[in-house]
Amino acid sequence: MDLAFTPEEQRFRDEIRAWVRENLPADISQKVHNSLHLTRDDMQRWAKILGKKGWLGYGWPKEFGGPGWTAVQKHLFEEECALAGAPRIVPFGPVMVAPVIMAFGSPEQHKRFLPGIASGEVWWSQGYSEPGAGSDLASLKTRAERRGDKYIVNGQKTWTTLGQYGEWIFCLVRTSTEGKPQTGISFLLIDMKAPGISVRPIIMMDGGHEVNEVFFDNVEVPAENLVGEENKGWTYAKHLLSHERTNIADVNRAKRELERLKRIAKSEGVYEDTRFRDEIARLEVDIVALEMLVLRVLSAEKSGKNPLDIAGLLKIKGSEIQQRYTELMMLAGGPYSLPFIREAMEAGWQGDFPGGAVGLAPLAATYLNMRKTTIYGGSNEVQREIVSKNVLG
Repeated sequence: MDLAFTPEEQRFRDEIRAWVRENLPADISQKVHNSLHLTRDDMQRWAKILGKKGWLGYGWPKEFGGPGWTAVQKHLFEEECALAGAPRIVPFGPVMVAPVIMAFGSPEQHKRFLPGIASGEVWWSQGYSEPGAGSDLASLKTRAERRGDKYIVNGQKTWTTLGQYGEWIFCLVRTSTEGKPQTGISFLLIDMKAPGISVRPIIMMDGGHEVNEVFFDNVEVPAENLVGEENKGWTYAKHLLSHERTNIADVNRAKRELERLKRIAKSEGVYEDTRFRDEIARLEVDIVALEMLVLRVLSAEKSGKNPLDIAGLLKIKGSEIQQRYTELMMLAGGPYSLPFIREAMEAGWQGDFPGGAVGLAPLAATYLNMRKTTIYGGSNEVQREIVSKNVLG
């Protein structure tokens, strides 16, 4: 197996690296490299810069306004952005709902929704999980009742990431109770400014407001916002989840954070500890293996094969790696890796730390935040069941 990039691919990487270096705002990069809180403006500013270049939908085919890159080019783009300290692209619009609209939406929906996603102007949220339907998503109860040319939606979604910024939300809703639970689900696009929608914050243990509850009280949704056919939403959801789990793996951020872990270990004097260095080496080997898995999924996507089974493995390994590097950073930082007061940090306070300990204050919040990764997007326990049935037989 030849794992070397071709001269053309290497030139492509150099072009991406030069463009990102020139266009990525320094204040945003500084926040990303130090795990500081990114505001809505930070995230959308970078999204619009990419949108203006035509790269926010970097995975899109040319027919829908994307660059039409190969799987390797997409991977190289993600890697260069991550290593430069670019914010992770908020995936709900360009990475998740856009492919569903392209594959199953009407021509009118293509014209109406894709331009706003490609430009970064419209912020999308995801409405999947419910209080009683997380990993067992097929048990969802949010109901959409057809009345003439509209649906009336009632119910609740939860763990809606960055839903406080959402302008549109794509939702799985129940349109039928007959047959298997999966057969009665539809895929709706809903304007979050519609009357009857309310968003309630869920404050996490790190003090951040990242996730939300979203309530629907007799919300009227035009029937033209139904994607594809009624009661076929489960098929569309599986199509979307293959993209989400590839994104969840986040291997390029792992590569960037691995280098940060090494810097912290060296500055705190623990890099010379052989056992600690063994843990770093073990993590690095797993990151390389994860990268190979990512390339396999992207290659399967390109050839038209179903990558969902491997995507489950990506989700498992990617989430575990994220938890491991945040834990090792905490261990390297020792007593200086203390939970911080978010308001003080955002005002510029880094703590009264000696020498190289400045910059360790955000480590606890990142560690606590990453406890979620083995649960969201389908818990790892459920993913192992899927892999055991579909891959191992």
